[in-house]
Amino acid sequence: MTDVRPIQVPFVALGPSGVAVRDRFKDLTARDARVLRLVGDHLGSLFSRDLKARCAAGLAHDTDQWADRKRALTVESSSRWAGSITKATHDQWALARRSQLAYIRSLEAGIATITHRLSLPIGEKGSKKAPGGYRSAQEWFAKTRRLRLLQDRLQRLQADYQVGRVRVVRGGKRLLRTRHNLDAAQLTKAEWRERWQAERRFLTADGESGKPYGNETIRITPDGQVSIKLPAPLAYLANARHGRYVLTARVSFPHRGHQWRDRVAANRAVAYRICEDVGRGRWHVTASWTVPQAQTVPLETVRAGCVVGVDTNADHLAAWRLDTHGNPVGEPRRFDYDLSGSSQHRDAQIRHTLTRLLHWARRHDLTIAIEDLNFTAEATREKHGHRKRFRKLISGMPTGKLRDRLAAMAAELGVTVVAVDAA
Repeated sequence: MTDVRPIQVPFVALGPSGVAVRDRFKDLTARDARVLRLVGDHLGSLFSRDLKARCAAGLAHDTDQWADRKRALTVESSSRWAGSITKATHDQWALARRSQLAYIRSLEAGIATITHRLSLPIGEKGSKKAPGGYRSAQEWFAKTRRLRLLQDRLQRLQADYQVGRVRVVRGGKRLLRTRHNLDAAQLTKAEWRERWQAERRFLTADGESGKPYGNETIRITPDGQVSIKLPAPLAYLANARHGRYVLTARVSFPHRGHQWRDRVAANRAVAYRICEDVGRGRWHVTASWTVPQAQTVPLETVRAGCVVGVDTNADHLAAWRLDTHGNPVGEPRRFDYDLSGSSQHRDAQIRHTLTRLLHWARRHDLTIAIEDLNFTAEATREKHGHRKRFRKLISGMPTGKLRDRLAAMAAELGVTVVAVDAA
């Protein structure tokens, strides 16, 4: 008797644990932009130096080393700037390590697939659970060479992971590689350099409850006035008391602005991040804060009510109302989206589709049940071989991110989301 994959127990998805809103600096003067660039470049250089030290420490890092790094940064910035830099450095190292582990798992899956297919006779057909042999002797020989390449790559990565060695490109690997393909990117060297410097700036300050307006480093008042605590070497740029620089531009946060104003008026912690959009010539500020996760209703209560099953497809969400036994009732609904084009276009398509789905579910007092999909293993090129269009189709489907975004948007509308096994 063959082993049967167990069906995972469905669960009610939790709501968001944080909020982030963004606004544009309006009427920013040339002096304001110059000060922001100077501060961001200075703090960015400190962040790069601290990240190098954190990566060099690897798994041997401890709280004493963290304190030493913070003391060294405080001399050239301030205690709060140093705290934000060291925290961001540790988060960056942890993110790189998680990505490294995910890549190792992907290589292991690819090696296992190639090894299995090489063990089969050439031309043998596969099944739904496992791929078959390779189509020709030429492809079989090419895969033996690729197997050796993946094994060497996996060995290097495993050695790095054992000692905690990670590799991080500040500014992004994609933008770094664009430097060697400026004609294809339709950029000049000066334009690329401007974007590179903008991506490597550091203007992020963690919030602190009890301090004026929830943040002592980047302070924004309820009426939108923005002031920044200048690092010690740039204190000569101050235009206000206590080494602060007050921007001419103001912000209002149109989306969820009332929530933000309530927090800053009560001196509750709000974190800020300032960045420059070089392509559009704009500056933005992002405010973020944590919120208690929404209380979820018991699964038994959800099953007793009306549920709509949602199936994720390549170009649409298929929805069908279900009775208490899981049988479809009435006519199905279809919510289309187009995942071609830029990432901004795809993101907007997903948001618009989920908005229509949630509004429809709220009008009919429905609970949404969606598949808990994960195409990490299925998207590997080794499993589907020459089926490039199919691999691209699977890789482009928003599975885990769609469910997380759906849960976050549903919490705002009071709609319950249940994640169920795809089977």
